[in-house]
Amino acid sequence: MTPEEFRVAGHALIDWIADYRSGLAVRPVAATVAPGEIRAALPAVPPARPEPFADVLADLERIVVPGVTQTQSPSFFGWFPSNAALASVLGDLASSGLGALGITWASAPALTEVEEVVTEWLRELTGLPPGWRGAIHDTASTACLVALLAARERASGGSLHRGGLQAEERPLTVYASPQAHSSVGKATGLAGFGAANLRQVPVDPVTYQMLPDALAAMMAADVADGRRPAAVVVSIGTTGTTAIDPLARIAPIAAAYGAWVHIDAALAGSALLLPERQGMIDGIEGADSLCWNPHKWLGTVLDCSLLYVRDPGELVSVMSTNPSYLRSSVDGEVTQFKDWGIPLGRRFRALKLWFHLRLDGVDAIRARLRRDLANATWLEEAVAATPGWRVLAPVTLQTVCLRHEPSDMVGPDGEILDGEALDEYTLAWVAAVNGSGHAFVTPSKLDGRWMVRVSLGAEGTEREHVEALWKLLQDQVRDHVGIGE
Repeated sequence: MTPEEFRVAGHALIDWIADYRSGLAVRPVAATVAPGEIRAALPAVPPARPEPFADVLADLERIVVPGVTQTQSPSFFGWFPSNAALASVLGDLASSGLGALGITWASAPALTEVEEVVTEWLRELTGLPPGWRGAIHDTASTACLVALLAARERASGGSLHRGGLQAEERPLTVYASPQAHSSVGKATGLAGFGAANLRQVPVDPVTYQMLPDALAAMMAADVADGRRPAAVVVSIGTTGTTAIDPLARIAPIAAAYGAWVHIDAALAGSALLLPERQGMIDGIEGADSLCWNPHKWLGTVLDCSLLYVRDPGELVSVMSTNPSYLRSSVDGEVTQFKDWGIPLGRRFRALKLWFHLRLDGVDAIRARLRRDLANATWLEEAVAATPGWRVLAPVTLQTVCLRHEPSDMVGPDGEILDGEALDEYTLAWVAAVNGSGHAFVTPSKLDGRWMVRVSLGAEGTEREHVEALWKLLQDQVRDHVGIGE
């Protein structure tokens, strides 16, 4: 494809994207395909000759779009806000168009220095201490792994450069809430700690926050048993309920053992742009790292995760590699982001943030975040005021956990709906909501029972869409065949 051919195709693609985004409100929110349907619609072998771009666009609309859950829809309330602000999409396009090779400063000085600037902008905007520095990773899962690798090396005194963990006499332990994201368990395993050395610290039964006294007792018991505490993962906005672990009480406990404190704020980090929400990280001076994902609630298109560290030197000592073919005359004068994470080659992800912040502006982003918080409060109050409906956890941010469970509800055979019967009922009406195409929510377990998470924050979601969702939830429960009649 020549630049001129690209120009024509690019204009057509931009027009298609604009039309697609404009029409999201009328599309079914959930993917509408059966397993294997998309694969069957694609040819088994690649084309030997170029195909018209119009044919590719037609197949994009006909084959691909029905197989995508429309996370940009104003009626998407599933998992987490996965926004892709069009301002950031332009930055992503520019990044791809440049095709910069991000391996060292010398390979793309702009890649490094724009990243330094935008991460510093967001450090200041989110209230992180001066001196903390950030780098862009793909997801919080990778950021968590990088943090735990650094924690491992601190606790083991640099085992990486000796015999590794298999040469250590004392097992290293990691501590996290059972409400923490699944990536914590994965990172614990991949970093070599082993699943048996991940401690799940009990949580408050009402707030679902980690209990500091329980953490202190577990760490003391592990030391008495010949183990060495290496890291504590503090969840600022847990996956299930957006609970906020008490960092200010946890950090001093970890410090007594020299354990690394990593803060997982993957979703909640966006709220730190609001000065009134920065109390979530009170005690940050006792932490070692924090990650959050602009590609969630903030709205920078996937993938874009920020990992900030108090002491970059601890990270670099673990991640640095210096093959001769990458050395240059400016080594020691510049940041080499290859030494801040796992990959050598890096995309110019900073352009997505740079475009997004410049074209949308911080004030507009803050206004949208406050809108979402207000909408979550509205839904919380509506659910709490309606007989038979219950809010199951404190609404700390934009996620409302709810369940329909009136005491007089019976199943088709006359049984009172509790336990497994209530679970089946919950899953059934959630499936009906998602199957309607009018909205998308996700079920999740809390205290061993199924409930529904309504995660607000899609860029286009206004109060009218939340009100329509609430009516849809009630209608599906009321009309569900054989239940509650």
